[in-house]
Amino acid sequence: MHSPSRFFSIRPPSLFASASARLVTAGRGTRPSVSHRLLSQPVRSDMSNHPKPRFSVSPIPPNVLGPERYIQTAAALVIGDEILNGKTHDTNSNYFARWCFEHGVECKRIEVIADEEEQIIEASRRMVQTYDLVVTTGGIGSTHDDITYGSLAKAFEQALVHHSETLARMTQMAKHRHWFSTQTPQQRAATERMALFPNRAEVLFVAEDIWVPVVRLEGKLCIFPGIPSLFQKMLTALTPLLPLPPISERPRRIQVFTERPESMIAPYLTKLQARVKPHGVQVGSYPVLGQGVFVSLIGRERPITTTAVSNADHGSLEDIAKEVGIAIEGYVVTEEEVLKRKGQCETLQSPGEVAASLAGGTSTNAKAKI
Repeated sequence: MHSPSRFFSIRPPSLFASASARLVTAGRGTRPSVSHRLLSQPVRSDMSNHPKPRFSVSPIPPNVLGPERYIQTAAALVIGDEILNGKTHDTNSNYFARWCFEHGVECKRIEVIADEEEQIIEASRRMVQTYDLVVTTGGIGSTHDDITYGSLAKAFEQALVHHSETLARMTQMAKHRHWFSTQTPQQRAATERMALFPNRAEVLFVAEDIWVPVVRLEGKLCIFPGIPSLFQKMLTALTPLLPLPPISERPRRIQVFTERPESMIAPYLTKLQARVKPHGVQVGSYPVLGQGVFVSLIGRERPITTTAVSNADHGSLEDIAKEVGIAIEGYVVTEEEVLKRKGQCETLQSPGEVAASLAGGTSTNAKAKI
């Protein structure tokens, strides 16, 4: 039986065959810390006779962007020495970028920084001033190098205080565990660091089965744990609380595959981009070594003028894709076919699939870990 901490995880291809290397991919080390175990809530024998508590979820907060406005730009700040030294493979930024695309938000920046206070302060201030939504991942555990909450409190001139409701939920979730009642005062203080938040922050409880909240600063910056399974589940659960673009404003992507060399289709793609850019269509070219080229067309559900119709008529993104297929001797492919050709089918689970899993549905990715 898989534990909940693995339920929604994205497992990238391991660089090494050993099990220990795969463990490093999922967390901050090969031996999960107390904070990792408490945050991710694996099923253990000391919890088998006790039902999991269910918590209330926060109401939708006010839209700090203003009435009738929605999030248009976003950025991710990935915090962790283990990312920069190669010990841990970051999957959170990729998941966030795909979440942004699916919800019509333009992900403008992804930045990875060390567990250093000055870097966290500088980057968080800069991003909050620039983007509508900023997420941070990592650095909110119980050890000495978990400094995200404290650094962000300094960044926005706030004091750190224990959040009573978070402490209560943490205790409710952990009180039946064998280690909880045997903690020393120092260990208890370390555990409670995970509920030490900036004093003016919004505390958003997004899921009934997770005690850790999304802590939000300046109405924009949302603080998440770095554990991939938790990050994915909490971001998905936060989605209904955010002012996101309407479906009509969300982009679509169609991809056309050709076996022709990229240099042979480059002149046509250059002319195509110049023609369709005024209509909000982005053209991209992505070669796969030894196979061919994927041409990506991204646009919204708005009329697009094509050369195949008169100026008085309008075509869709599908019309552009058909034209491209003919011009480059290619054909439209599904997202699954793209991933298969790139050898990534076993590693990716889309935000939509995570949402379906949360709602009790089934994933279309047969190889996703459940």
